[in-house]
Amino acid sequence: MQMNATHISRWSLRSASVLAATLLLLLAVTAAADKKDKNQGRLLLGKVLDQQDSPLPNSVVYLTNTRTHAVKTYIIGQDGTYRFPGLSPTVDYEVYAQYKNRKSDTKSVSQFDDRSQVYIDLKIDTR
Repeated sequence: MQMNATHISRWSLRSASVLAATLLLLLAVTAAADKKDKNQGRLLLGKVLDQQDSPLPNSVVYLTNTRTHAVKTYIIGQDGTYRFPGLSPTVDYEVYAQYKNRKSDTKSVSQFDDRSQVYIDLKIDTR
């Protein structure tokens, strides 16, 4: 079968159309994946430590949503770590820890901080 200029032109047009449709689909899938990642929220994590940087098991971390004033808590395990996943990226939060009637400084997580993971160590003076 011989291809003449008309067949080649039609084939090129079809190929270009398929390529354009594929690129549009790829862009849509990428945009949807980006939106899904943002909808999962941000992660706040860190450790509760004493003045010698040793973990303080059984401490309690308090996270306050400054818009609604709702408070979440997390009881620290042996490794001293805490985690608050799924936080709204459009809300400010305040976080502090408490251990045996001693309290850490209160730290802020700003909505203008665009990191998807925020790491904050909370130190408590146990002396």
